Amino acid sequence: MFDRDFEWAELTRFATLPGPQAALGVVSGRRRQGKTFLLDAVTRAAGGFMFTATETTEADSLREFGEALARHRGQPTPFRFAHWDEAVRELLRIADTGAPAVAVIDEFPFLAKASPALPSVIQRALDPGAQHTNTPVRLLLCGSALSFMGKLLSGNAPLRGRAGLELVVPTLDFRSAADFWQITDPRTALLTNAVVGGTPAYRKEFTQSDAPAGPDDFDDWVVRAVLNPARPLFREARYLLAEEPELHDIALYHSVLAAIAAGNAARGGIADHLGRKSTDLAHPLSVLQDVGMITHEADAFRRNRSAYRIAEPLLTFYHAVMRPAWGDLERPGRAPAVWRRAQATFRSKVVGPRFEQICREWARWHAAPDTHGGHVTRVAAGTVNDPAARTSHEVDVAVHGESDDGRAALLAIGEAKWGDVMGLGHLDRLRHIRTLLTRTGTATATTRLHCFSGTGFTDELRRLAQDDPTIQLVDPARLYGGE
Repeated sequence: MFDRDFEWAELTRFATLPGPQAALGVVSGRRRQGKTFLLDAVTRAAGGFMFTATETTEADSLREFGEALARHRGQPTPFRFAHWDEAVRELLRIADTGAPAVAVIDEFPFLAKASPALPSVIQRALDPGAQHTNTPVRLLLCGSALSFMGKLLSGNAPLRGRAGLELVVPTLDFRSAADFWQITDPRTALLTNAVVGGTPAYRKEFTQSDAPAGPDDFDDWVVRAVLNPARPLFREARYLLAEEPELHDIALYHSVLAAIAAGNAARGGIADHLGRKSTDLAHPLSVLQDVGMITHEADAFRRNRSAYRIAEPLLTFYHAVMRPAWGDLERPGRAPAVWRRAQATFRSKVVGPRFEQICREWARWHAAPDTHGGHVTRVAAGTVNDPAARTSHEVDVAVHGESDDGRAALLAIGEAKWGDVMGLGHLDRLRHIRTLLTRTGTATATTRLHCFSGTGFTDELRRLAQDDPTIQLVDPARLYGGE
């Protein structure tokens, strides 16, 4: 088990909750994050019952559930449940020794799809009037269909207010992912993260622990582990969408993701890329957001502006690099040539945006308060108008927070350049943007200037930053190991 201390602690706390009544917990998260591994581990540790649902009919699900529950109870003949009321009542009686017992239903959305009344059945079984026949079962419902799982406890849903645990298993952040992949070189770690992100399964099951050995091995690793049609990662991006029950028109959703991967962050730009009306995309964008494929982030400075970004790096890599050359990549031996041709696209459409995102994550969660000059409350990208020049400026990292005296403030603004050696020209640009923001009352003369570079900094900029704490230089080594 790696970097799941919090999740494991919450699961074990729930599994051992005292009290004679049954209790409900809900576990969710995107696919391939290790939810089933965690639940299997807690079930084995507690000697509990775990049932993994399949996409089938209600009658078949009841038959499979009855057989599995009978095996767990050590009964020679399967239970024959006519409906889920009977099955749930029997499940909530398995803690017959009086000690808490764990029961897990994995892939719960499959059961609910075939039996829409199942959440209501579970609600009724957990009602105070029904608890006198229950034993102290700690029932955990798990699923990867984020849109469904998110609604399970919300609004007027039957199970709202019933859960004693609502656990979301996240992807690994960029630092934890580097440790998990056992990559010590920061640039190699960042390049690898730009391809596969922080999904744990891509390290073990999908690459059989094949990781880049260092900077000189990265290109070869992409060819042999990602662009290789015989390896699981090759088609994973396509399967991610196909596995989501909410995505019916897969071609449309792939097209939307391709538009975002091409650099279109606003709804209007996405619509223009697809040749559609902006209003036509409200639903597909909302669905992609609900299933965790994209994020919708507000602009740091303009309330009426926002940006869509792909949440899973592998999807960005697929749409920017793989999808345009899919015919060639399906032919064995063509990957090295495709990868050579894709280098410029990879740097601009994949690594550049991912580097900016990692810089924002570092500023929000890893940088010390002294780095920003205050306590951080929000980090985002933003756009600043320049009326005199009749243009606008993009700010990759805008750090909002509280100054030392407790007042809300724009603590810092930053620029992120993966492939450029940053110098005084980049600093002057940030100073100009700070001046523009000061005129509107958004920034002050103490707002700090951060330069993020994947390549390095000029000697002049280094000397200037050495004597001025309001200028911060951040390279991959600092992103992965510093504050």
